[in-house]
Amino acid sequence: LRQGPAGSSADTCLSELFTASGECCRSCNLGEGVVQPCGVNQTVCEPCLDSVTYSDTVSATEPCKPCTQCEGLQSMSAPCVESDDAVCRCAYGYFQNDSSGGCQECRVCEVGFGLMFPCKEHEDTVCEECPEGTFSSEANFVDPCLPCTTCEENEVLLRECTATADAECRGLHPRWTTPSPALAGSESPEVATRDPAGTEGTASTAAGTGTTVMGSSQPVLSHGTADSLIPVYCSILAAVVLGLLAYIAFKRWNICKQNKQGANNRPVNQTPSPEGEKLHSDSGISVDSQSLHDQQPPGQGTQGPGGAGD
Repeated sequence: LRQGPAGSSADTCLSELFTASGECCRSCNLGEGVVQPCGVNQTVCEPCLDSVTYSDTVSATEPCKPCTQCEGLQSMSAPCVESDDAVCRCAYGYFQNDSSGGCQECRVCEVGFGLMFPCKEHEDTVCEECPEGTFSSEANFVDPCLPCTTCEENEVLLRECTATADAECRGLHPRWTTPSPALAGSESPEVATRDPAGTEGTASTAAGTGTTVMGSSQPVLSHGTADSLIPVYCSILAAVVLGLLAYIAFKRWNICKQNKQGANNRPVNQTPSPEGEKLHSDSGISVDSQSLHDQQPPGQGTQGPGGAGD
């Protein structure tokens, strides 16, 4: 009902709706929906369900609306609440096509083209052709045209930079060749090889310590490594010799000590008897006569002169 009873004004009623009795209809707040619109009775509102329904307007007629569901290539960037709907966005590498309402794959900048404007939620990629001094050697939708490499003073340019490939530089060779003046009567100039300044003596020194691999100026050290190991070998040999000398000296000292102890333990006043000397001369074995006398039985003593007479 748009018109209230006599004496009432629509300017003072926000909903601009009135009941049958002329009362201004109540409007439902954000997050609330109309369950029963006003008419005979006043408007009946109820809260919207979180993640299920929402209401983002103040109205006396609209109920809660269902939340949007993100499907397919879409992902949820903001959830659905009582007063706001869910916000969906396309997956990485896609953008929202407003005309179709679906997700569309971002445009890829081909080789020789770079990124000008990136692919956004509702905008496709914008590419540009690489201008002079820049290049793009890969097809993608994220990289702009890159600046070409500039060779340093000690480098030589092998390949020019193009829109699809970077420049290629290479360091100067330690030994470089320069064409010598052509001799009279020769068809092609001879190539003279020269060394950089201050390297004349280096070449002769390096010749004695290493060999040069064909096609390369880097010497391969063959004798230098062995020369550095010579002091190690000499140290090991000296340690072995000193150990042997110490062992020999210890053995000689031990033998002398044992001989000296044996000489101290030998009897001093014993003199060999003539029988012992005779037995020694006959058999080569020295037997002490006193020892033989001690070993004879008691009844077999030496006979005296009386026994000899019998």
